[in-house]
Amino acid sequence: MRRAVAVALLLWLPGRPAPAQTVAVPRYRVGWWDAASVSAGTVLYFTPDALGLPEGGPSCAPCDPATLPGIDRWAVQPVSTTAANASDVALVAVMGWTAVAGLAGLPPDQWRGNLVVFANTAVWTEATTQWLKVLIQRPRPVLYTSDAVAASTVTDNQLSMPSGHTALAFAAATSYLVISGRQHLRHRKRNALLLYAGAVGVGALRVVAAKHFPTDAIAGAALGSGIGWLVPTIHPTMP
Repeated sequence: MRRAVAVALLLWLPGRPAPAQTVAVPRYRVGWWDAASVSAGTVLYFTPDALGLPEGGPSCAPCDPATLPGIDRWAVQPVSTTAANASDVALVAVMGWTAVAGLAGLPPDQWRGNLVVFANTAVWTEATTQWLKVLIQRPRPVLYTSDAVAASTVTDNQLSMPSGHTALAFAAATSYLVISGRQHLRHRKRNALLLYAGAVGVGALRVVAAKHFPTDAIAGAALGSGIGWLVPTIHPTMP
């Protein structure tokens, strides 16, 4: 949720009014339900921490790499702080560019509608990811290394699946893809390509950092893409 708060600040970029459009485009309606939805998602995100979930320690420390799928075994390595920090920067870049590409230069009612869709997408991606992590309780790669005993005292090291960074990046890219396609935003193909490239980079950096396994990143990409498509597709539009 700390990422979502930072993202919300980046998303508040109204830009200059665009020239009058000759063709009507679908615009999202902003209503009380948006505040209720974002509030509900925020509460759900913080609920596991409030309840002290997950309870207890990891199922193994150290864990046996031989129990991992072949695609995941090479990710068992020491944590790279440099790559982890780079993944944070890449995620902020993806979210920031989503804001610029999807909000700047639009009429007030249009960018406000897009803003609430982006906000709902980000919050519900974070909430869903958090609960899946708690339910699955997959050990992070560090628990398969010689640092496992010390790392086992950190609750977050039980929450590897799915990758939250990757989910949020793909949710942003996909929500932009849907919105820009419906509203025929300028440079939508170029921007969508850049956003998906950035999202792939985020997932790759999380694996290189030994924060997640490849299958965690793949699951995050699938989850984020699904929510990123669903929210702008079902959100009410103006008549």
